[in-house]
Amino acid sequence: MSRYEFTAQSADHQVVLGHIEALSKEVAIDLIIKQGYRPISITKAARKIELLSLLKPRVKSGDLVIFTRQLSTMVSAGVPLLRALNTLNEQSGNRTMKEVLGAVVKDIQSGSSLGDAFSKHPKVFSDVYVNMVRAGEAGGILDDILKRLAVQQEKNDSIKKKVKSAMTYPIILLIITIGAFFGLMLFVIPTIGKILLDLGGPDAQLPMLTQVMLGMSTFMVSRWYIILAASVIVIFGSRTYFKTKNGKRNLHYTIVHVPILGTIIRKVAVARFTRTFSSLIGAGVNILETLRVTGNSIGNEAFKEEIEKSAAAVTAGQPLSQALAKSSLFPGIVPQMLAVGEETGQTAEILLKIADFYEEEVDATIASISSIIEPVMIVIMGGMVGLVAVSVMGPIASLSQNIQ
Repeated sequence: MSRYEFTAQSADHQVVLGHIEALSKEVAIDLIIKQGYRPISITKAARKIELLSLLKPRVKSGDLVIFTRQLSTMVSAGVPLLRALNTLNEQSGNRTMKEVLGAVVKDIQSGSSLGDAFSKHPKVFSDVYVNMVRAGEAGGILDDILKRLAVQQEKNDSIKKKVKSAMTYPIILLIITIGAFFGLMLFVIPTIGKILLDLGGPDAQLPMLTQVMLGMSTFMVSRWYIILAASVIVIFGSRTYFKTKNGKRNLHYTIVHVPILGTIIRKVAVARFTRTFSSLIGAGVNILETLRVTGNSIGNEAFKEEIEKSAAAVTAGQPLSQALAKSSLFPGIVPQMLAVGEETGQTAEILLKIADFYEEEVDATIASISSIIEPVMIVIMGGMVGLVAVSVMGPIASLSQNIQ
């Protein structure tokens, strides 16, 4: 999304100066025309990095859920859209959300639709969100669409929180384990190695395990800058590579095939796909546009490629259920249930049931894994400390007996 500054002429021949955010210059021109202006000149503004903009609070998924639910309630009650947006803007406690809603109100007052106004803020309103709002406006069922969006946002937010909660504890234990390892190798092992040499002399015969641990400790103490530089290169190199299209694709394909973690990722992706697809189809969005938007919303390149292949098959005249049946990532229940939906004309309702089923599966899987992770991590930490203790205490005991 880029910022464009423009000069235009209004319907009463007044010169108007302004700015607009759009994906390209052509899109910016279309948006200016939709606002009732005739563009005279348009230039891409230089990107400015302001410190204050970096400190702006992020609009969290919970904030968006509350906003969607409240907007749905007000629209359903017959409150005019502009009044509802102004009311929610005044009540919002998030500074960034207030700015976004203020800009949305101005765009709507200038003649833009709600979907087009939302589309100018992709960091807050996703592609799925915008497309569903546009479909609701086109079909005159905006209040119903907003209710569906609120439910979908709540489900997505719930899954994210459960996954983060399940991953927090093992990540903390892993960090503690790594910190304990480096602490032992940098500070404890060198001291104990000196004691061993003092007791046994320079010709002391130490066990192989002890020699390996002392060698690793000596290298880490004397060549710490090499380890630090290598770690920085690996971390930044990996981050740069995984931001590329091929890197992201390879990472996502690897993740979905990792035992246990891959199972959770696949179930989350299937639940998100079926719920989003159900919402868009129920809102009246055509199937090809639904597949495009859904593929982008899953956040996994492996699933996105499979959905793109399915979209190509649908374009060639093949039913979506048959196209998904060829995918190795989607479980067999999805194309089978989808085929029933295509036959009965209840695709949206059946996909919603699949989404509920896989969300329950994600909950059950996370609960079972969470109960296993804690003892496994404790065993790993205990094993690491035990390895260091055996490599050090064994030679000390042996040397003590020799001295006696």
